[in-house]
Amino acid sequence: MAKSKVTVVGAGNVGGTTAQRLAERNYSDVVLVDIVEGLPQGKALDILESGPVLGFDAVVTGTNDYADTAGSDIVVITSGSPRKPGMSRDDLLKTNQDIVSSVTEQVVEHSPESIIVVVANPLDAMCHVTLETSGFPRERVVGMAGILDTARYRTFIAEEAGASVRDVFALVLGGHGDTMVPLPSMATVGGVSITELLPEDRVEEIVQRTRQGGAEIVDHMGTSAFYAPSAAVVEMVDAILLDQKRILPCAAYLQGEYGLNDLFVGVPVKLGAAGVEEVIELDLTEPEMHDLNNSADSVRELVEVLNG
Repeated sequence: MAKSKVTVVGAGNVGGTTAQRLAERNYSDVVLVDIVEGLPQGKALDILESGPVLGFDAVVTGTNDYADTAGSDIVVITSGSPRKPGMSRDDLLKTNQDIVSSVTEQVVEHSPESIIVVVANPLDAMCHVTLETSGFPRERVVGMAGILDTARYRTFIAEEAGASVRDVFALVLGGHGDTMVPLPSMATVGGVSITELLPEDRVEEIVQRTRQGGAEIVDHMGTSAFYAPSAAVVEMVDAILLDQKRILPCAAYLQGEYGLNDLFVGVPVKLGAAGVEEVIELDLTEPEMHDLNNSADSVRELVEVLNG
C-alpha cells in the first residue's frame, strides 16, 4: 500500500518541527516546501538522516517547487510572517493574507483533493482566506488553534492541581486570540470539575494565562512557539489520516452552529478521513455563550478588514 503524503508549507520553526514529528510517525511521506532556497532541502535532509537512529523510513523531501507536493492527502500551511515582540496576531493580517492566498492557489493546483490544515496567523482569518481561495467544501479546510490553546490550559490546570496532564480534560473555544474562551465548566481533573477543586481566583488566573499563552512565549524568546503548535498539528493529521473520529477543538467554518454563520471559530469537531465530519454543539452556560459571541465578533472584524 502506498504511503500517504503530507505537505508542510513553510520550513520555519513550526513547519520544520511539524515535518520532523510527522516523519517520526512513519505513516506518510513528508514534503517540506518553502520559498527560501536551500532551507527546506537542508531541514528535510537533516530529518531524513535521523531515520536510521529513530527507526522510521518515511521519505522526507525538501523543495521550492509545488510540483513536488502533487497528490498530497493533507497540506499544512504554516507559512507567513511570524509574530515579533509587541506585535498582535492581527498586525500580521495583510502580510499573511497575500502569502496564504498564493500558497492556497498552488495547493489547489497540485493537490485538488487534499484537506488543508491552516496554522498561519491570525488563524481564523487565514482559514477564511484559504476557504475562499480554494473553493473547497468547508469540511476540507480546518484551523489548528484550539488544540494548542487547550494544551496550554491543561498544562496550567495540571500544574495548579498537582496532577498529571493526562488526567486533565479541558476545552478552549472561540477565536485564536485574546478573546479565546477557555471553558471552566467543562474542565476536569480525574473527572472532578476544576471549579470544585480550585478557588475561583486561581481558575480566573489560569484562564487569563491561557489567553496570553502565546504572548508569554514570545516575551521569553522573541519568537513564536513551535514545539506545542507542531504537536497540535500532528494530533490533527493523525485524526484525519488514520480516520480516528477524534473530537478535537479546531477552527471550523460554522453555518448556523452555535448561532454563528459564515465564520471560522474554534469549536469541538469530529475529525476523520473526510476532514471536519461533524461540529459538536455543546450546551454552554450563558456567560460562556456570551464570551463565544464576543470572540466571534473579533474574528468577524478581521474578516471585514480582509474584505475591505
